[in-house]
Amino acid sequence: RYANAGALPPDLSLMVKARHGGEDYLFALLTGYKDAPAGINLAEGQYYNPYFPGGAIGMPQQLFDGLVDYFDGTPANASQLAKDVTQFLCWSAEPEHDERKKMGVKMLFALAFAAIGAGYFKRFKWSLIKTRKITFE
Repeated sequence: RYANAGALPPDLSLMVKARHGGEDYLFALLTGYKDAPAGINLAEGQYYNPYFPGGAIGMPQQLFDGLVDYFDGTPANASQLAKDVTQFLCWSAEPEHDERKKMGVKMLFALAFAAIGAGYFKRFKWSLIKTRKITFE
């Protein structure tokens, strides 16, 4: 709190799910810091970000060029850092995502197996009816 002038830092961990277009909003929020335009007065400890509702945010800019070194030589600019942070927050917002995907694949295989069994059963039961010869007198 001391670093944020007494304000609690924003919790961005669920922001991806809480807002429409959450990933894009977080990326814009992390990279959108600018100097306040003429006519907008900010209180002490406030920063201007046009993507934040009201434009005044208590969180200072967190991402700058060259903060980290990537092993593969990816340029460490603020845009790339914001993309990485946004992807991590998207992943951490849904910890059950991977398990849900695995369950979906299992269910698809189970449904395919059930469909094959139902098709075989239908052919077996209806074969007597379909092969009957109907005669009219």
